[in-house]
Amino acid sequence: MTAIFIVGLVLSGLTAMPLQTQLDLVSAHLSHDSSLGSWLWRVRDAVAQINRDAPFIFYGDDWLAFGHIAIAGAFVPALRDPVKHRWLYDYGLILCAGVIVWAMCVGPFRGIPWGWRLIDCSFGVFGAVPLMIAKRSLSRVLTGEG
Repeated sequence: MTAIFIVGLVLSGLTAMPLQTQLDLVSAHLSHDSSLGSWLWRVRDAVAQINRDAPFIFYGDDWLAFGHIAIAGAFVPALRDPVKHRWLYDYGLILCAGVIVWAMCVGPFRGIPWGWRLIDCSFGVFGAVPLMIAKRSLSRVLTGEG
């Protein structure tokens, strides 16, 4: 479960970088008429304009990707010795809860639609699942139940 969490963080980080390519691919399959399609086309057009006029703005996304990969690296010790580094599971669960709080608090200031904020929150939820499973398994090992 720890390895799944690490891989998920790395993949999530890597997807932060090729935004225009991803948006071009996804929006090509969505209608402008749907709520999600309308939002993604709007985002795609804005990303294309920024990429054309001020590509340095996306340096922040590069650092976002680095942050995901750095956090994933912090969990490697828990992969190697989960007993010694069991505090990392609590830390990860706190971060996953923080994703939800952050999306709900910051999203309105950036004009992010409610549905998209829920998608952002899902990263915290899906990240917490393998951490909770790993933590529960570790607790069983420590108490002699597993």
